[in-house]
Amino acid sequence: MTVQIVFVHGIRTSATMWRSQLAWLDEHGIPYTAIDLPAHGSRMGEDFTLHEALRTIDAAVRAAGEHGPVVLVGHSLGGLLCLAYAGGGEPAPLAGVVAAACTALPLGAGLFWYRAITRMTNALPDQGLWISRRMLAATVPVETRFDFGAGGYALDAQDDVLRSLSALDLATAVARIAVPLWFVNGQWDQLRVNERLFLRLAPHAELIVVPRTTHLVTAMRPRAFNAVLGVAIATVEAGQAVSRDRAHNW
Repeated sequence: MTVQIVFVHGIRTSATMWRSQLAWLDEHGIPYTAIDLPAHGSRMGEDFTLHEALRTIDAAVRAAGEHGPVVLVGHSLGGLLCLAYAGGGEPAPLAGVVAAACTALPLGAGLFWYRAITRMTNALPDQGLWISRRMLAATVPVETRFDFGAGGYALDAQDDVLRSLSALDLATAVARIAVPLWFVNGQWDQLRVNERLFLRLAPHAELIVVPRTTHLVTAMRPRAFNAVLGVAIATVEAGQAVSRDRAHNW
């Protein structure tokens, strides 16, 4: 059965942020689903809740799982939610997880200051869009620069999203994940703060740090990130082949 990829985007953005990854998967004939979380992208008018966000991920994973083993891929907010889902109380039908730019526990002083900065930028006349666009122009190649905003920016939802994350017991969830797991961080990503803790919680996980890259690793170095996807797909395919051989020999 063909490996299936399910993508979960980061805060403020939408499924459009994965355009480089989706084009690469199209070239290789690998099926995928890129969801929009509540209050983001095509669902901008909805309220954000953790329950609905995790339900959306679960629905996508289970639908994709009817056609093959699923690798769940998330960035930032999406990465945190993927980890919470993969290590939740109910067994998740997953074959692997790629969690990018999310090795930080969303609690305490870090979350407090992140919310404070978000409130300050939201108070600006354009809710900080000019700053965001200037940062993208300075750091992201032109071929991927507009992918983050192509589905709209969910600026009004940011504080609700960040507040809700404090309810996640992420450390417990990460420790429960038994499938192949890859943490992917940019060298200069601010969310590397708990990187070593995440590796202690999941000692079987692999950490990949992409040089000269910030939090926006999927867009700044899309080829490097796509190579990680290739490793994840090959790993799952190899595991499936071993399982088939064992079943045959039995």
